[in-house]
Amino acid sequence: MEINGIAHIFLTAANFERSRDFYSKLLPFLGLKPMIDSDGVYYCVGGRTAVAIRAPSPDHAGAAFDQNRIGLHHLCFRARERADVDELHGFLTSIGTKIVRAPREDQYAPGYYSMLFEDPDGIRLEINHVPGKGLLA
Repeated sequence: MEINGIAHIFLTAANFERSRDFYSKLLPFLGLKPMIDSDGVYYCVGGRTAVAIRAPSPDHAGAAFDQNRIGLHHLCFRARERADVDELHGFLTSIGTKIVRAPREDQYAPGYYSMLFEDPDGIRLEINHVPGKGLLA
């Protein structure tokens, strides 16, 4: 058996409206198309995956994300071109997103080029480009 990627990812937002505003800009910019936009779920599909945000349960509303707790550490989108990383950097800067690390090359794989940013809850998001198939061959 060999899986064919990740079908979807759901993130729970501390403040759904604030996060919905952010992701309704980010995800369509990345080419994902909104499929569900309700009072508690914003769900987009594209690039052989889907990403959604959802409202928290009432007892967790307003809780803070901690990257080092058990669970999600960060989410990385794969860009088709190196220039896409730079283009997203410009877009995120224009909408006031917190940039953790500007685009740069790293040693994770040959030609690895990425940037790191945060959503309104502080969830770390990355976009990278690796030439060819990279380590996913």
